[in-house]
Amino acid sequence: MMNCYASPSLLHVLVASFIVLSTHSHLALTGVLAQYDHEYDHHDEETEYSYIEATGRGPSRWGQLDPKWKACSYGRKQSPIDFVDRSLSFCPSLGELNKDYRPAPATLTKRGREIYVYWSGDAGKININGSDYRLIQLHWHTPAEHTFNGIKYDLELHIVHSNSTNGTAVVGIVYRLGPPDPFLSTLTEKIKLLQRDGNIDLGIVDPKSVGFRNREYYYRYLGSLTTPPCTEGVVWTVFRHVRTVSWEQVQALKDAIEYGFESNARPTQPLNGRPVCLYAPFYG
Repeated sequence: MMNCYASPSLLHVLVASFIVLSTHSHLALTGVLAQYDHEYDHHDEETEYSYIEATGRGPSRWGQLDPKWKACSYGRKQSPIDFVDRSLSFCPSLGELNKDYRPAPATLTKRGREIYVYWSGDAGKININGSDYRLIQLHWHTPAEHTFNGIKYDLELHIVHSNSTNGTAVVGIVYRLGPPDPFLSTLTEKIKLLQRDGNIDLGIVDPKSVGFRNREYYYRYLGSLTTPPCTEGVVWTVFRHVRTVSWEQVQALKDAIEYGFESNARPTQPLNGRPVCLYAPFYG
C-alpha cells in the first residue's frame, strides 16, 4: 500500500520548495516594478510633487524640487507637446508601427499617483529603427497630456517599452468621452477594488486587447518622461485617431488615484525646434 504521509525529511523538502516558489513569484513582480522605476518612472517617493501650481510643487517647479529633476525645468526636449498640423513633416519611410505582442501574466497595480498594468512575463515588443523595445507596462493620465492642434482630450494611455540599453519608447493613445473603451471595460471593476499601493492578479492579458488598428496614422518625435525626473531621449509614438471612453471609466480611474492627483496630466512643453513626423499610411 502506498504511504499517504510524507516522511519528515520529504515534508521539509516540500515546504522548503513551496517557500522558494512563493518567494520567486514575489521577487518576479518586485523585480518588474523595480525595473520600471529604473527605466521609466524614477519617482523618488521621499520628494513630493504635485500637478497643482498653488501648492508650490506644481509642474512649473518640478525642476527645483530635486537636483535629479533639473531636466523638468531646463530640458530642451520635454514631453508632452501639442501636435500642430502646420508644423508636421510627412514621413512615409517610418512605416507602420512594428508590433509583436503576445499574451502574458499581468498585474493591476496602484502606486498612488497612477494606475498600471504590469506584465511579468514576455509580453512581446515593438521595433523602432531596428531596435527591439520589450513591453513593460501601461498606465493612464486624466486628462490627456498630448494635445492635437490645441485640443485637450479626456484620457491618455501610455504603453511603456524598454530596450537592452535602458532606452524607453512609449506608445500613446488619446481618448474623448463617448462609448466605453472595451479594454478598460475589462478592468473597471477591478480598478474600483484597488487599495493604495495594492495589486490585483489579472491572469493572462493579451496586449493586443488594447485594440490596435491596422494602417494607423501616428506622430513620432523625441521627447521625455512626463513625470519627474523628466528624463529625455524617450521615443514617442502617439496615434492620431482619437478613441472613446465613457465618463464612468474616466471617473473610476480618478476615484482610485491618490487625493490631489485626480488630474495627473503635465502641461504641454515647448517644441524648441524639434522635428515632428506624421506617418500617414496612404500618403505618398
